[in-house]
Amino acid sequence: MEKTFAKRYWPTIVGTIIGAIGGYLYWRYVGCSTDTCPITSSPLNITLWGTVMGGLLGNILQPKN
Repeated sequence: MEKTFAKRYWPTIVGTIIGAIGGYLYWRYVGCSTDTCPITSSPLNITLWGTVMGGLLGNILQPKN
């Protein structure tokens, strides 16, 4: 059953992982220098935001049967 789940939802899983990495890298290299940005001031916030957005994008791009 695990293979079926991973095969079925692979775009969402990959999107989630890429979004999390992208969110962290955005915080690390771009971020907010004044600490007044609610999303980019904390690595946890921007990583979670990237994870959610990546998962949603992966879900949208997932082929439907």
